[in-house]
Amino acid sequence: MISVILQMAGTIALGHIWRYLPLGGWTADRARGALTSSVYYLFLPALVFAVLWRAPLGVDTLRIAGTAAVAVIGSLALMYAVGRLMPLTRPQFGALLLAASFPNATYMGLPLLDSLFGDAGQAVAIQYDLFACTPLLLSVGILLAARFGDSEEEVHPLKTLLKVPPLWAAVAGAGLNLAGVGQPDWAAEWLDRLGAAVVPIMLVALGMSLRLETLTGRQLLTVSPAIAIQLLWMPLIALGFALMVGTSGQTLTAVVLEGAMPVMVLGLVLCDRFGLDTNLYATTASASTLLALLTLPFWHGVAI
Repeated sequence: MISVILQMAGTIALGHIWRYLPLGGWTADRARGALTSSVYYLFLPALVFAVLWRAPLGVDTLRIAGTAAVAVIGSLALMYAVGRLMPLTRPQFGALLLAASFPNATYMGLPLLDSLFGDAGQAVAIQYDLFACTPLLLSVGILLAARFGDSEEEVHPLKTLLKVPPLWAAVAGAGLNLAGVGQPDWAAEWLDRLGAAVVPIMLVALGMSLRLETLTGRQLLTVSPAIAIQLLWMPLIALGFALMVGTSGQTLTAVVLEGAMPVMVLGLVLCDRFGLDTNLYATTASASTLLALLTLPFWHGVAI
């Protein structure tokens, strides 16, 4: 586990160095947009399609999705209760609600579980995110962002959800799987070759997203409840619910690690779009990502 974390940290660091040493004249923000778009529209759908086409789907799928949903909703409820007691503006409150509730289940969770468990780990990460976290983010999350933000944009969660390429890939892959259609060798090789690009690109893009300049004492004090909820409370909920529904073995370890992931980087886009406090969210995402390198080995040990 420590070796895997160090390898991930090194790849993330390469992406962050890009912020200070633009390669080929490309700034980190500009390059990150190109990299994440290629992952979102091409490489990740290929990986999702391939993995869910051949992964064993059944009761564990319901357990994984249920654990993710309970962990997200439980964390959201706690952050709402804590936030009511804090002197926050509405944009700050909305940013912390998103930060405390939605883990970086794909951009960091998928690489970690892939390194630890291979295809089985990838399958858990994809089901955890696309069958629960993403639908909740693009429905409840967007509605919260619109309510607490300054934007007057009209919200259509269902339309937004239907525009997610990895989600369509998940539906197609799971459909072929459940229909008993075998995955041809040529398709497996081609899709796996495309999907292999996901992990390194994701980690480099994550490093590009970190904004260490926002880690000031005052900001860190404000975001500390969201970080604690994301890194401590959410994996605890995931562990308790997973045990309650009979999850065991690698799947148990995997869902707890997914719950222990740091703050989702995609939330920065929602903050910009709906007028939430982007800098506060960036502080939470950056600090939680660095701290997760220390807390993830702990949760791995707890859930083994």
